[in-house]
Amino acid sequence: MPITVSPVSFEHHREPLGIGDRRPRLSWKTTAEPGWTQQRYEVEVTRSSSEGASSLVVISPDSVLVPWPMEELPSQASVSVRVRVWGANSEVPSAWSPAATAETGLLDPSDWQAQAIAPAWNEDPEALRRPPLVRREFNLTRPIRAARLYVTAHGLCEVEINGQRVGREALTPGWTVYGERLRYATYDVSEVLTVGLNAIGGWLADGWYRGRLGFHGGHQNLYGTDVALLAQLHITHDDGSTTVIATDGSWRAGFGPILSTGLYEGEHYDAREEHLGWSSPGFDDTGWTPVLTVPRDPATLVAPDGPPVRCTEELAPVSVTTSPTGRTILDFGQNLVGRLRLRLSGLERGQEITVRHAEVLEDGELCTRPLRGAASTDVYVAAGRGDVEWEPRFTVHGFRYAEISGWDDVNPATDVTARVYHTDMERTGWFESSDADVNRLHENVRWSMRGNFVDIPTDCPQRDERLGWTGDLQVFAPTATFLYDCSGMLGSWLKDVAIEQLEDGTVPWYVPVIPGGEEWTPIQPGAVWGDVAVLTPWTLYERFGDTGVLATQYGSAKAWVDLMAARSGDSHLWNTGMQLGDWLDPAAPPHDPADATTDRYLVSTAYFAWSAQHLADMASVLGHVADELHYRELARNVREAFAREFISPSGRVVSDAQTAYALVLVFGLATTEEQKKRSGARLAELVRAAGNRIATGFAGTPLVTDALTTVGEIETAYALLMEKECPSWLYAVRQGATTIWERWDSMLPDGSINPGEMTSFNHYALGAVADWMHRVVAGIAPAAPGYRSILFRPRPGGRITSAKARHETPYGPASIAWTLDTGALSAEVTVPTGCTAVVDLPGRPPVTVSSGTHTFTQVSVAS
Repeated sequence: MPITVSPVSFEHHREPLGIGDRRPRLSWKTTAEPGWTQQRYEVEVTRSSSEGASSLVVISPDSVLVPWPMEELPSQASVSVRVRVWGANSEVPSAWSPAATAETGLLDPSDWQAQAIAPAWNEDPEALRRPPLVRREFNLTRPIRAARLYVTAHGLCEVEINGQRVGREALTPGWTVYGERLRYATYDVSEVLTVGLNAIGGWLADGWYRGRLGFHGGHQNLYGTDVALLAQLHITHDDGSTTVIATDGSWRAGFGPILSTGLYEGEHYDAREEHLGWSSPGFDDTGWTPVLTVPRDPATLVAPDGPPVRCTEELAPVSVTTSPTGRTILDFGQNLVGRLRLRLSGLERGQEITVRHAEVLEDGELCTRPLRGAASTDVYVAAGRGDVEWEPRFTVHGFRYAEISGWDDVNPATDVTARVYHTDMERTGWFESSDADVNRLHENVRWSMRGNFVDIPTDCPQRDERLGWTGDLQVFAPTATFLYDCSGMLGSWLKDVAIEQLEDGTVPWYVPVIPGGEEWTPIQPGAVWGDVAVLTPWTLYERFGDTGVLATQYGSAKAWVDLMAARSGDSHLWNTGMQLGDWLDPAAPPHDPADATTDRYLVSTAYFAWSAQHLADMASVLGHVADELHYRELARNVREAFAREFISPSGRVVSDAQTAYALVLVFGLATTEEQKKRSGARLAELVRAAGNRIATGFAGTPLVTDALTTVGEIETAYALLMEKECPSWLYAVRQGATTIWERWDSMLPDGSINPGEMTSFNHYALGAVADWMHRVVAGIAPAAPGYRSILFRPRPGGRITSAKARHETPYGPASIAWTLDTGALSAEVTVPTGCTAVVDLPGRPPVTVSSGTHTFTQVSVAS
């Protein structure tokens, strides 16, 4: 079998144009005969045809995030890289991989000539302001070899050159802590420019920058009162000379057809206000107004670490109904995040079409109460110009149903399309079992991830919130990193977590931070949420083999654990302050989701021990020997203090609740085997006594099935997974859910909607059980960072007779498929080239296998 090497990838970039890395790490995947391992590799780097190629041979088995082999790259450097490899004891290399090209962006503040420009007109900063357009024309007198556009904005932007949209991204430049980090995008625009007169124009909108965000009616102008474009167009001519067109005071501003737009409000578009040809040369902009420049420190401009938001799928309506009040309602069959594209014809000038959105129906009508203050309404006013296609630009909605009024001739089969938007991550994980409800549950988890990974990991996409809650992501990260390659996106967000972290180490409840009302102000440290600073970098390291994220986030992680140590003092018990504990325990009253059956300080102290242990692990990987010893000792002291305070000698836990026992078992807090055994038995008793219904919230739900598994209560774990009465995962499935709900009873058994103010039907946190489904039901998990070693350990149970999972690891595809027939298990596993695996099937000793496909038959699993 010939050895083939994939094109290299650079850091975590899917499209390495305009990257911000001077020494980008390289990764590649190799396909070879079973058992083959890499002994060395050669990297060849070509900067330009005139410079020729440079190469370096490295003796190493590594192929994931290996160090950049050459001198660091300057700004706007294009490199072509290819790799070849040698196997152990081989003198003959593989063929070269196909060449992969990367290009750096503007890496130094001095590279930026552009100034941020905003309209010079006066605006009421407290009003919902009309978005502007900005434009300029320029003349090119020499042939064009290549052109790059570097662009960002205060607010959101889209750019057009010579009448053509640049890129496919949405909600650019996304949401970061703008004062410290404002991302810019890079586009290859070589094909849209021409010798002679050209024009460039930008659409602008409020977005997160100055739009209405947050609780209790929201807040505006969180980062500034302006919306502004910052763009720099670099043109290289055939003779090697360059022309730079940058935003400055020479641009002009005018109003466009968008009358208003907001992430919560929706978009109001009046086609009668369109300026046809406004982004093309020759447009008469004499009626437009001057622009002014606004401050922006170029040192804060950064290249993206992950992919942008894009449309990744389109859905047609599955049904059209008329509501009891006579309204036309479209059902897309899936709760999603995105917006509608309308194909319009035959409209009269001034005809107004209104589209309202909601996740669910109640009594046959849109149920908008869960939206709270988010109007989620789009309006289109026709110009009467014939056939047109329209989609909002600067908003997205969380919805399954859309109500359309003002358009009697709509044909949903051809005229309306739901376009799904989220961060355009590569899908890396698949799961399927013999049980249709379990499969639907898994799809619900995946759709909730898609709907809430919209530039940052949000809590819900439909209401007036949509914030980057740290605890939600912390518990869900293991699931997320299996389903999609979210390494770059989450790495970027974690940088903002560190920026927003307070001087004393407090991690905010959500990042970026916005005013939160009296409930969340002042910011106080809370377990589960703040532990994202430690546990999520570790998850990224575990799943992607990235030591860089540990190094980048180590200071933040250390500050968090040191804060917990200071708060707990000599007792090593974190038993003070605001704690959300086991948030949304189904036994908690609707008005107080933190009032759980598990003591909130038990939760905080358990997480203190867990994060201290993981910080010690981080220190070990990074070679911080003194820190490792210190935090291992701290973790031991906290575990012992926890056991003294919360566990009786027999193993009974003070909070006699499922979450309490799950924390004890998964976090290793029992001090004796007898305590562990008794805790496991009591957890199983509690689950059975509850009729296998869920009795856990955010802290316990990701752990309870694992806790049962660790003590051999597999059937109890499956009973919990497959229960259909409320509260349970499959209750929502049986109620028609297509995403994960925020509350176990977001919809009540009679079909009515939970009366609580905090009710979302798209909220991934309680879907963290999917990680257990991958690791235990299907049986695939990393045994070494980046899946360099894989653990295949399925544990069948319940009524599931087959399961399979596939994951695109950093080394290549790994998979397992098993079937169960009259007590005998057959399984097939595939191990990527360069990896090993431990296959641990029920009833037989574990075996270690090398790369390739391995089949196991007639493995008895009878008890």
